[in-house]
Amino acid sequence: MALTFELDPRGGPALGRGVLALWTDVSNAGGAVGFVPPVSADDIRPQWRQHLTAMAEGRMRLLVGYDEHGEVAATAFLALNAHRLMTHWVWLYTVMVHPRHQGKGYGRDLMAAAADAARRLDGIEAIRLTCRGGTGTDRFYASCGYKEVGRVPGAIRVAEGDDRDDIIMLLPLNRST
Repeated sequence: MALTFELDPRGGPALGRGVLALWTDVSNAGGAVGFVPPVSADDIRPQWRQHLTAMAEGRMRLLVGYDEHGEVAATAFLALNAHRLMTHWVWLYTVMVHPRHQGKGYGRDLMAAAADAARRLDGIEAIRLTCRGGTGTDRFYASCGYKEVGRVPGAIRVAEGDDRDDIIMLLPLNRST
C-alpha cells in the first residue's frame, strides 16, 4: 500500500512522537540523518525542537508520509532560503523512510512528493541537498534525478578515523510536470 503524504501537517504530541520515533529508528538502523547510533528520542529531541522553531517562523516546511495505519513512516524537511540571492531554491533535509518500509519504493515516492511540494512553493526552481559519502544515498538521489554539483572531502566525521565526504546534489524543477 502507498504512503499518504501531507505538507505541513497539524502539529501536536502525536506528530512529535511519530517523528521522534521515526528519526530514532532510522538513526539506529544506520541512516545518515544527523546522528550516529545508538541514539534515543531524548538525543534527537533538541534537533526536532530546532526544526519546530524553524517551521513556526516559516523558514521550514515538513512533509510527512503516513502508512496505512496512519503512522508516521517517512519525512523530509524543506528549508527556505533567507538570503535574497538564493530564494529560488530550497534545501531538503532529514529525508527518512522507516526501516520496516524500506524496499517498497517509498523512498522514491517521498522524493517525488518533496519535488511536488517544492513546485507548489512560490518561485522555487530547484532543490538542493547534501548526503554523507559512503552510504550509497548519492546513488539513490541520482536515480531520482539529482545531480552531484559538489563534494567536500572528509567534511563529516562519523567517528575518529571515519571521515566521509559531504556530497552536494541539486534537482532543477521542471515546473510543467
